[in-house]
Amino acid sequence: MKQVFINLAVADVNRSMDFYSQLGFELNLQFCDDDAKCMVWSEHIFVMIMTHDKFKSFTNKPIADTKTHIAGLFALSVESLDRVNEIVDKGLAAGGIEPMPMMDHGFMQLRKVEDYDGHTWEIFYMDMSKFPST
Repeated sequence: MKQVFINLAVADVNRSMDFYSQLGFELNLQFCDDDAKCMVWSEHIFVMIMTHDKFKSFTNKPIADTKTHIAGLFALSVESLDRVNEIVDKGLAAGGIEPMPMMDHGFMQLRKVEDYDGHTWEIFYMDMSKFPST
């Protein structure tokens, strides 16, 4: 089975775990310790939130300051625009920020929410029946 594990360095693992739980992620205890928590979006998508020290053990590069620099955009599709709004609104209520207004591309609506460390999540709904034909 193919799976995606996204690894993120965070300042406070437990605070980040609470934030991601509010977005709808579930905790997977199998991959957890004091310095890392595994948050599950689906059976194929996992987010590992780790202390900076633990994250550093996986790389020789410096960790980007994602409060001031973008290191990646992580996009999650959902089944409706209502679900987009629900997830982002929960993220905002949990202390996240919305760095840009909603984008509407006709066939796709997209909102962004940043966690406490500035990691940017794009939550989007796409209706391919509205995709422009050429």
